[in-house]
Amino acid sequence: MENTDVQAQQQAPLQFEIEQPKEYGQYLLHSKVEIAAILRALMQKRALISAYFNKNRSFLLTAVLAVDTAAGKLVLDYGRENETNRLALLAEQFLLTAAVDKVKVQFTLGKLSETQHAGLPAFSAALPDKLLRLQRRECFRLSTPITKPVKCTATIRREDGSTCLLEAPLLDISGGGIGLMAPPSLAALLQRGAIMSDCKVSLPDEGLLVASLCVRNKLDSTTRGGSHYVRIGCEFIALPGARMNMLQRYINRIERERKARLSGMS
Repeated sequence: MENTDVQAQQQAPLQFEIEQPKEYGQYLLHSKVEIAAILRALMQKRALISAYFNKNRSFLLTAVLAVDTAAGKLVLDYGRENETNRLALLAEQFLLTAAVDKVKVQFTLGKLSETQHAGLPAFSAALPDKLLRLQRRECFRLSTPITKPVKCTATIRREDGSTCLLEAPLLDISGGGIGLMAPPSLAALLQRGAIMSDCKVSLPDEGLLVASLCVRNKLDSTTRGGSHYVRIGCEFIALPGARMNMLQRYINRIERERKARLSGMS
């Protein structure tokens, strides 16, 4: 079972693209074959999925375990704690969001039921009848400038309940998330699926971006000088539109400046 947990959102309910058909209707898929293929891609890549419920005020981290088109069923990873599973089984509807190959994927599910998968407890639900597949310019990943480094600060909670401050430079940034350069000692405190709330990223000439991040992957790397570090890939969790606009302005500006330098215009 994946490291899953339920997180409560204190702010107003979140909104997602799949809930805005007038604006994002062209990205909706209704073909059962296409939907099953994308769900299988999520399963094969072991992608973490944020499953929102309670009118999008709470969410559960899960993963696709099986796609049974003959039975019309989707099997999802079970939580580790009984309370987590109980709350999920009480929910009437879920909105699930994930990313596969830099493409945003969203779909909705009805009530979950208990089942077994590979001898372990799991969730089962009817396959979705529609799925949003969104690949747009904001998925472009930009390497952050060395001359104007961008840093992220966040508070990390240790297993004993104590906290420490993470201050790490960004290696890259996109509309979907960021890549952090962290020393191995700090990276060890962040497990796949960990949530970091109120992370602060200062975007030069734009402002302070405050966001919640979910750790998606970690990769051991070495600098040219031989120093070891860990690249921590993090995904933005439901970044509000105004903050996304700020982020996109920064990405577009840095990319324009980079192209101008390459063409000798500046």
